[in-house]
Amino acid sequence: MKRYQDKKVVIIGGTSGMGLATAKMLIEGGARVLVTGRSQAGLDSAKQALGADAIVVSSDARSLTDIDALAAQVKTEFATIDLLFVNAGFSIPTPLANVTEEIYDEMFNLNAKGPFFAVQKLSPLINRGGAVVLTTSIANVKGLPGQATYGAAKAALRSFARVLATELLPQEIRVNAVSPGPIDTGILDKVFPTDEMRTHVKEHTLTMIPMKRFGTSEEIAKAVLFLAFDATFTTGLEIPVDGGWSQL
Repeated sequence: MKRYQDKKVVIIGGTSGMGLATAKMLIEGGARVLVTGRSQAGLDSAKQALGADAIVVSSDARSLTDIDALAAQVKTEFATIDLLFVNAGFSIPTPLANVTEEIYDEMFNLNAKGPFFAVQKLSPLINRGGAVVLTTSIANVKGLPGQATYGAAKAALRSFARVLATELLPQEIRVNAVSPGPIDTGILDKVFPTDEMRTHVKEHTLTMIPMKRFGTSEEIAKAVLFLAFDATFTTGLEIPVDGGWSQL
């Protein structure tokens, strides 16, 4: 019998990077997986990468209407689930002087508001003994320049993990968080427009990571699956996967 045989999982933000790596491990382990994403290119790529064993759904993680529709679809497809992995998130590095109301709202809508309501809407479908895992960030504990709104939103998400862990205990649902540091997901290619800027950011970041390398999406996936299925006496915890950056 495969490790995750008959487990049913929803991954919000599962069409690339850490979410996609987690979906692949789950499917290889026998789980049924539904992943969400926004861009058509990402959805198409995920369908090809995950194959027929995955359900790939277009859903905007910022939209309460989309989250409601997602919950209804999950109930139809799976009835109940064993894991909700809320992974969707994005950073718009912006110095204080350049932060607009639109950037502020975008960072909180995607990284805090959306995840909160995703847990609210989908937690009634989680089986007793099931789990929620949230993706926070090293930015919630490190004062990274240009990351004020992103770091604050992820800090809010960290707080949600603690409070929701307490609120969902009567349903025997554990809520934990994984906190990535610099992970090689290709995100720098989207955030920084030139090779020169990406190279500078990578080289500067490496000087601050005790392990002197970027992490991989697969390393995040392993931490997520540990929290979801193995850490059965753990709730309200945040695991840093950051090469020691937040600890040293």
